[in-house]
Amino acid sequence: MIQIEIDNGSGFCFGVTTAIKKAEEELAKGTKLYCLGDIVHNGMECERLREMGLITINHDEMRQLHNVKVLLRAHGEPPETYELARKNNIEIIDATCPVVLQLQKRIKQQYDGSETPGDAQIVIFGKKGHAEVLGLVGQTQSTAIVIESFDEVTKLDFSRDIYLYSQTTKSLDEFHRIIDYIQSHISKDATFKSFDTICRNVANRMPNISQFATRHDLILFVCGRKSSNGKVLFNECLRVNPNTHLIEDPQEIQPEWLEDIQTVGICGATSTPRWLMEQCRDAILRMQQ
Repeated sequence: MIQIEIDNGSGFCFGVTTAIKKAEEELAKGTKLYCLGDIVHNGMECERLREMGLITINHDEMRQLHNVKVLLRAHGEPPETYELARKNNIEIIDATCPVVLQLQKRIKQQYDGSETPGDAQIVIFGKKGHAEVLGLVGQTQSTAIVIESFDEVTKLDFSRDIYLYSQTTKSLDEFHRIIDYIQSHISKDATFKSFDTICRNVANRMPNISQFATRHDLILFVCGRKSSNGKVLFNECLRVNPNTHLIEDPQEIQPEWLEDIQTVGICGATSTPRWLMEQCRDAILRMQQ
Protein backbone atom coordinates (compact mmCIF):
# COMPACT_ATOMS: atom_id res chain seq x y z
CA MET A 1 0.00 0.00 0.00
CA ILE A 2 1.35 3.39 -1.00
CA GLN A 3 1.86 5.81 1.87
CA ILE A 4 0.35 9.27 1.22
CA GLU A 5 1.18 12.48 3.08
CA ILE A 6 -0.52 15.85 2.61
CA ASP A 7 1.78 18.78 3.38
CA ASN A 8 0.41 20.63 6.42
CA GLY A 9 2.21 23.80 5.29
CA SER A 10 0.35 23.95 1.97
CA GLY A 11 -3.02 25.52 1.34
CA PHE A 12 -4.64 28.91 1.61
CA CYS A 13 -2.62 31.79 2.99
CA PHE A 14 -4.18 34.26 5.43
CA GLY A 15 -5.19 36.71 2.69
CA VAL A 16 -7.01 34.12 0.58
CA THR A 17 -8.69 32.56 3.63
CA THR A 18 -10.02 35.98 4.66
CA ALA A 19 -11.32 36.79 1.17
CA ILE A 20 -13.18 33.48 0.88
CA LYS A 21 -14.60 33.84 4.40
CA LYS A 22 -15.94 37.33 3.55
CA ALA A 23 -17.51 35.99 0.36
CA GLU A 24 -19.16 33.10 2.21
CA GLU A 25 -20.49 35.42 4.92
CA GLU A 26 -22.10 37.76 2.39
CA LEU A 27 -23.55 34.91 0.34
CA ALA A 28 -24.97 33.30 3.50
CA LYS A 29 -27.04 36.47 4.00
CA GLY A 30 -28.64 35.91 0.62
CA THR A 31 -26.81 38.94 -0.74
CA LYS A 32 -26.16 39.21 -4.46
CA LEU A 33 -22.40 39.45 -4.54
CA TYR A 34 -20.02 40.15 -7.40
CA CYS A 35 -16.27 39.46 -7.28
CA LEU A 36 -13.85 41.48 -9.40
CA GLY A 37 -11.71 38.77 -11.00
CA ASP A 38 -11.28 35.17 -9.82
CA ILE A 39 -11.33 35.23 -6.02
CA VAL A 40 -8.44 32.75 -6.06
CA HIS A 41 -6.34 31.25 -8.84
CA ASN A 42 -7.93 27.84 -8.44
CA GLY A 43 -10.72 26.79 -10.79
CA MET A 44 -12.22 24.20 -8.44
CA GLU A 45 -12.60 26.66 -5.56
CA CYS A 46 -14.01 29.32 -7.90
CA GLU A 47 -16.60 26.81 -9.10
CA ARG A 48 -17.57 25.93 -5.51
CA LEU A 49 -18.22 29.59 -4.73
CA ARG A 50 -20.01 30.13 -8.04
CA GLU A 51 -22.44 27.39 -7.03
CA MET A 52 -23.01 29.31 -3.78
CA GLY A 53 -23.96 32.38 -5.85
CA LEU A 54 -20.72 34.35 -6.31
CA ILE A 55 -20.68 36.15 -9.67
CA THR A 56 -17.21 36.80 -11.11
CA ILE A 57 -16.88 39.93 -13.26
CA ASN A 58 -14.12 41.86 -15.01
CA HIS A 59 -13.44 45.61 -14.92
CA ASP A 60 -15.51 46.33 -18.04
CA GLU A 61 -18.50 44.56 -16.52
CA MET A 62 -18.08 46.46 -13.25
CA ARG A 63 -18.44 49.76 -15.13
CA GLN A 64 -21.99 48.72 -16.07
CA LEU A 65 -23.03 47.96 -12.48
CA HIS A 66 -24.76 50.33 -10.06
CA ASN A 67 -26.04 50.00 -6.49
CA VAL A 68 -24.59 46.52 -5.90
CA LYS A 69 -21.93 44.85 -3.71
CA VAL A 70 -18.55 43.99 -5.22
CA LEU A 71 -15.87 42.01 -3.40
CA LEU A 72 -12.23 42.94 -4.03
CA ARG A 73 -10.04 39.86 -3.70
CA ALA A 74 -6.77 39.57 -1.76
CA HIS A 75 -4.63 40.80 -4.70
CA GLY A 76 -5.79 44.41 -4.28
CA GLU A 77 -6.90 47.02 -6.81
CA PRO A 78 -5.62 50.38 -8.15
CA PRO A 79 -7.23 53.67 -6.97
CA GLU A 80 -9.35 53.88 -10.15
CA THR A 81 -11.42 50.89 -9.02
CA TYR A 82 -12.41 52.62 -5.78
CA GLU A 83 -13.21 55.78 -7.72
CA LEU A 84 -15.47 53.82 -10.07
CA ALA A 85 -17.24 52.26 -7.07
CA ARG A 86 -17.95 55.71 -5.61
CA LYS A 87 -19.22 56.96 -8.95
CA ASN A 88 -21.56 53.97 -9.48
CA ASN A 89 -22.67 53.75 -5.84
CA ILE A 90 -21.13 50.29 -5.50
CA GLU A 91 -20.53 48.98 -1.99
CA ILE A 92 -17.02 47.55 -1.79
CA ILE A 93 -16.36 44.45 0.31
CA ASP A 94 -12.61 44.94 0.58
CA ALA A 95 -10.71 41.68 1.04
CA THR A 96 -7.32 43.08 0.00
CA CYS A 97 -4.61 41.19 1.89
CA PRO A 98 -3.16 43.40 4.69
CA VAL A 99 0.36 42.71 3.39
CA VAL A 100 -0.61 43.93 -0.10
CA LEU A 101 -2.48 46.92 1.33
CA GLN A 102 0.59 48.00 3.29
CA LEU A 103 2.74 47.65 0.17
CA GLN A 104 0.31 49.79 -1.85
CA LYS A 105 0.51 52.51 0.80
CA ARG A 106 4.33 52.46 0.83
CA ILE A 107 4.54 52.81 -2.95
CA LYS A 108 1.95 55.60 -2.99
CA GLN A 109 3.83 57.48 -0.25
CA GLN A 110 7.06 57.12 -2.23
CA TYR A 111 5.39 58.41 -5.38
CA ASP A 112 3.49 61.26 -3.70
CA GLY A 113 6.55 62.25 -1.67
CA SER A 114 8.79 62.76 -4.69
CA GLU A 115 9.58 66.43 -5.32
CA THR A 116 9.10 65.75 -9.00
CA PRO A 117 6.98 62.60 -9.41
CA GLY A 118 8.35 60.48 -12.22
CA ASP A 119 11.93 61.73 -11.75
CA ALA A 120 12.98 58.71 -9.70
CA GLN A 121 12.37 55.17 -10.95
CA ILE A 122 9.89 53.23 -8.84
CA VAL A 123 10.58 49.63 -9.82
CA ILE A 124 8.40 46.63 -9.02
CA PHE A 125 9.76 43.12 -9.30
CA GLY A 126 6.63 41.27 -10.35
CA LYS A 127 4.63 39.58 -13.08
CA LYS A 128 3.38 42.00 -15.73
CA GLY A 129 -0.42 42.08 -15.85
CA HIS A 130 -0.84 40.23 -12.54
CA ALA A 131 -3.73 41.60 -10.50
CA GLU A 132 -1.54 42.53 -7.53
CA VAL A 133 1.03 44.25 -9.75
CA LEU A 134 -1.66 46.27 -11.54
CA GLY A 135 -2.82 47.48 -8.14
CA LEU A 136 0.73 48.47 -7.20
CA VAL A 137 1.47 50.23 -10.49
CA GLY A 138 -1.81 52.10 -10.09
CA GLN A 139 -0.43 53.84 -7.00
CA THR A 140 2.07 55.65 -9.25
CA GLN A 141 -0.23 56.93 -12.02
CA SER A 142 1.05 53.92 -13.99
CA THR A 143 4.63 55.25 -14.08
CA ALA A 144 6.26 52.39 -12.14
CA ILE A 145 8.59 50.09 -14.07
CA VAL A 146 7.82 46.37 -13.79
CA ILE A 147 10.58 43.80 -14.19
CA GLU A 148 9.58 40.15 -14.26
CA SER A 149 12.98 38.57 -13.77
CA PHE A 150 16.64 39.21 -13.07
CA ASP A 151 17.31 39.31 -16.83
CA GLU A 152 15.27 42.52 -17.16
CA VAL A 153 17.19 44.54 -14.57
CA THR A 154 19.54 45.81 -17.30
CA LYS A 155 16.79 47.99 -18.79
CA LEU A 156 16.87 50.33 -15.77
CA ASP A 157 18.59 53.71 -15.96
CA PHE A 158 21.42 53.45 -13.42
CA SER A 159 22.13 57.18 -13.62
CA ARG A 160 18.77 57.92 -11.93
CA ASP A 161 17.42 57.15 -8.46
CA ILE A 162 15.88 53.70 -8.07
CA TYR A 163 13.37 52.59 -5.44
CA LEU A 164 12.82 48.84 -5.67
CA TYR A 165 9.78 46.94 -4.36
CA SER A 166 8.52 43.41 -4.97
CA GLN A 167 5.22 41.70 -5.61
CA THR A 168 4.49 39.85 -2.37
CA THR A 169 4.74 36.35 -3.88
CA LYS A 170 8.00 36.60 -5.85
CA SER A 171 11.19 34.64 -5.19
CA LEU A 172 13.27 36.04 -2.35
CA ASP A 173 16.53 34.71 -3.86
CA GLU A 174 15.90 36.36 -7.23
CA PHE A 175 14.95 39.62 -5.50
CA HIS A 176 18.32 39.64 -3.72
CA ARG A 177 20.14 38.97 -7.01
CA ILE A 178 18.43 42.03 -8.48
CA ILE A 179 19.43 44.13 -5.47
CA ASP A 180 23.06 43.02 -5.78
CA TYR A 181 23.14 43.87 -9.48
CA ILE A 182 21.66 47.35 -9.00
CA GLN A 183 24.03 48.08 -6.11
CA SER A 184 27.02 47.21 -8.26
CA HIS A 185 25.83 49.30 -11.26
CA ILE A 186 24.10 52.34 -9.76
CA SER A 187 25.79 55.69 -10.35
CA LYS A 188 27.54 57.21 -7.34
CA ASP A 189 25.38 60.30 -7.89
CA ALA A 190 22.10 58.33 -7.74
CA THR A 191 20.16 56.94 -4.77
CA PHE A 192 19.16 53.30 -4.54
CA LYS A 193 16.82 51.92 -1.91
CA SER A 194 15.23 48.47 -1.83
CA PHE A 195 12.25 47.38 0.24
CA ASP A 196 11.79 43.69 0.99
CA THR A 197 8.03 43.42 0.55
CA ILE A 198 7.85 39.68 -0.12
CA CYS A 199 5.26 37.94 2.06
CA ARG A 200 6.97 35.60 4.48
CA ASN A 201 3.89 33.38 4.43
CA VAL A 202 4.97 32.49 0.89
CA ALA A 203 8.74 32.89 1.22
CA ASN A 204 8.86 30.61 4.28
CA ARG A 205 7.08 27.91 2.35
CA MET A 206 10.07 27.50 0.02
CA PRO A 207 12.41 25.71 2.47
CA ASN A 208 9.50 23.79 4.01
CA ILE A 209 8.12 22.51 0.72
CA SER A 210 11.65 21.69 -0.44
CA GLN A 211 12.16 19.43 2.58
CA PHE A 212 8.72 17.89 2.05
CA ALA A 213 9.47 17.11 -1.61
CA THR A 214 12.71 15.28 -0.77
CA ARG A 215 10.88 12.88 1.56
CA HIS A 216 8.72 11.22 -1.11
CA ASP A 217 9.11 9.13 -4.24
CA LEU A 218 6.40 11.09 -6.06
CA ILE A 219 5.15 14.64 -5.54
CA LEU A 220 1.74 15.81 -6.73
CA PHE A 221 1.64 19.59 -6.68
CA VAL A 222 -2.02 20.62 -6.76
CA CYS A 223 -2.46 24.12 -8.12
CA GLY A 224 -4.31 26.30 -10.60
CA ARG A 225 -2.06 27.00 -13.56
CA LYS A 226 -2.65 30.77 -13.25
CA SER A 227 -1.16 30.93 -9.75
CA SER A 228 2.09 32.93 -9.59
CA ASN A 229 3.26 31.62 -6.23
CA GLY A 230 2.20 28.16 -7.38
CA LYS A 231 4.72 28.31 -10.23
CA VAL A 232 7.48 29.31 -7.80
CA LEU A 233 6.66 26.55 -5.31
CA PHE A 234 6.15 23.90 -8.00
CA ASN A 235 9.54 24.70 -9.55
CA GLU A 236 11.17 24.34 -6.13
CA CYS A 237 9.58 20.88 -5.73
CA LEU A 238 10.72 19.93 -9.23
CA ARG A 239 14.25 21.14 -8.49
CA VAL A 240 14.68 18.80 -5.51
CA ASN A 241 12.48 15.98 -6.80
CA PRO A 242 12.30 15.49 -10.60
CA ASN A 243 9.37 13.09 -10.10
CA THR A 244 7.01 16.03 -9.46
CA HIS A 245 3.79 16.64 -11.39
CA LEU A 246 1.59 19.73 -11.41
CA ILE A 247 -2.13 18.88 -11.46
CA GLU A 248 -5.26 20.98 -11.12
CA ASP A 249 -7.60 18.21 -9.98
CA PRO A 250 -7.70 14.46 -9.21
CA GLN A 251 -8.73 13.58 -12.78
CA GLU A 252 -5.21 14.50 -13.98
CA ILE A 253 -3.50 11.80 -11.87
CA GLN A 254 -2.04 9.15 -14.18
CA PRO A 255 -2.03 5.54 -12.85
CA GLU A 256 1.42 4.92 -14.33
CA TRP A 257 2.87 7.58 -12.01
CA LEU A 258 2.08 5.27 -9.10
CA GLU A 259 4.03 2.28 -10.43
CA ASP A 260 6.97 1.20 -8.21
CA ILE A 261 6.18 4.05 -5.81
CA GLN A 262 6.15 3.65 -2.02
CA THR A 263 5.38 7.20 -0.86
CA VAL A 264 3.43 10.09 -2.38
CA GLY A 265 3.55 13.66 -1.13
CA ILE A 266 0.64 15.98 -1.94
CA CYS A 267 1.21 19.72 -1.63
CA GLY A 268 0.08 22.96 -3.21
CA ALA A 269 0.08 26.73 -3.48
CA THR A 270 -1.35 29.45 -1.24
CA SER A 271 -4.39 29.29 -3.54
CA THR A 272 -4.93 25.52 -3.15
CA PRO A 273 -7.81 24.47 -0.89
CA ARG A 274 -7.19 21.66 1.59
CA TRP A 275 -10.29 19.82 0.41
CA LEU A 276 -8.84 19.56 -3.11
CA MET A 277 -5.59 18.00 -1.85
CA GLU A 278 -7.72 15.53 0.14
CA GLN A 279 -9.67 14.65 -3.02
CA CYS A 280 -6.36 13.84 -4.73
CA ARG A 281 -5.38 11.59 -1.83
CA ASP A 282 -8.74 9.80 -2.02
CA ALA A 283 -8.35 9.33 -5.78
CA ILE A 284 -5.01 7.56 -5.24
CA LEU A 285 -6.54 5.33 -2.57
CA ARG A 286 -9.30 4.31 -4.98
CA MET A 287 -6.74 3.48 -7.68
CA GLN A 288 -5.14 0.98 -5.28
CA GLN A 289 -8.37 -0.90 -4.55
